[in-house]
Amino acid sequence: QVQVVESGGGLVQAGRSLRLSCAVSGINFRQTSAYWYRQPPGNQRELVAALSAGGVENYVDSVKGRFTISRDNGKNTVYLQMNSLKLEDTSTYICMLSLHWGQGVQVTVSS
Repeated sequence: QVQVVESGGGLVQAGRSLRLSCAVSGINFRQTSAYWYRQPPGNQRELVAALSAGGVENYVDSVKGRFTISRDNGKNTVYLQMNSLKLEDTSTYICMLSLHWGQGVQVTVSS
């Protein structure tokens, strides 16, 4: 059974940092690309960051230079390091691998 479980969300002031984690089991993690999406209330889901099995990273323009996606193949975990957070980064962040989605974790950025 595949499990995708996010953690690390919370309330943070603008300009500060937060790191999200996504623990995965039940798939061939090392050979699977990983994705972080976000979905603000009432809005569509947006792809924020992607990391291929080979280590190629891609980001939506709005987070380039602030967010970093990484993975630890030994721990079957994907991370999203979020720096210089802005109010507009407030959203539910959701991890996805091989079309298996996590439940999401809330990130709220306050002024």
